[in-house]
Amino acid sequence: MESFEGRIAVVTGGGTGMGRELVLQLVEQGASVALCDVNKDNMGGTAEKAAAIAPEGVRITTHLCDVADEADVNRFRDEVMAQHQTEHINLLFNNAGVGGGGDFVSPDADRGSWERTFGICWGGVYNCCRAFVPLLVASDAGYLVNTSSVNGFYASIGPDTPHTAYSAAKFAVKGFTEALVTDFKVNAPHVKCAVVMPGHIGTDIAINSRKILSGNDGELSAEDLEGMRKNMARRGFPVEGASDDDLRGFVKMMGEGFRDNAPTTAAQAATIILDAVKAERWRILVGDDAHELDRLVRGNPEGAYDGSLFELMSATGAQPPSR
Repeated sequence: MESFEGRIAVVTGGGTGMGRELVLQLVEQGASVALCDVNKDNMGGTAEKAAAIAPEGVRITTHLCDVADEADVNRFRDEVMAQHQTEHINLLFNNAGVGGGGDFVSPDADRGSWERTFGICWGGVYNCCRAFVPLLVASDAGYLVNTSSVNGFYASIGPDTPHTAYSAAKFAVKGFTEALVTDFKVNAPHVKCAVVMPGHIGTDIAINSRKILSGNDGELSAEDLEGMRKNMARRGFPVEGASDDDLRGFVKMMGEGFRDNAPTTAAQAATIILDAVKAERWRILVGDDAHELDRLVRGNPEGAYDGSLFELMSATGAQPPSR
């Protein structure tokens, strides 16, 4: 697929971050795009920006959809077919994701947060593939692009920070996509697939994840704050004298810092992904940090979780994955 002109693309999580940038760059290159998100306002912002740069004849549609809900995804698919007047699509970017559910073993672990994170990050990919892969197969040329993470080959964001739900989901996405390479080759050779493994990308995932998982627009409840205190104290943070507002300020600072201090922007990430699709690559590492972490884990798999990998990171100037 050397050009996206005249193609039809579906992008999940298209309201912000990499999803928004994928939409904008696809539209600019002549593709019609159907994007979904759980936030109507964010989607509207993406659609407005896309319409301003869209060539004549390009169609942009927005769809409210919770990718963890199979019925919602099937409705999304039906809307795409009706509004784009099509029986096929050419590109599917399973990009939607949240971060959460770090603890599994802790007695304070939030099972609801764990299952919601896994349901979006893995279940969303599965549901959208079930719904849209037949439309890729119905095309003359198709490409499935599933977003995993560096946490899809390395299940850690630090030696003292559990990171189970997100990592488990991203490992599942990676394994599923790699298995589809052969499945498509045997059953639909005109369709390709790729697994994307970003490092630290400048997005609002930390901020948006809190809003989605809390269900109250990200406001920290008394229960949230208590759990946060216990978690931070366990990790050695001095929180005894911290007020609730101090903790809220800390969370805000961390979310904004994750977005604003990343080594790779969302726009740069989208360009890397789309260029790799044009080059028909199936394994897409995004960011120098992703490439370096991949090299270190492959070079010392037995030491990945005992601290020696972090010593290597320090020696090479690499940073552990942040999300």
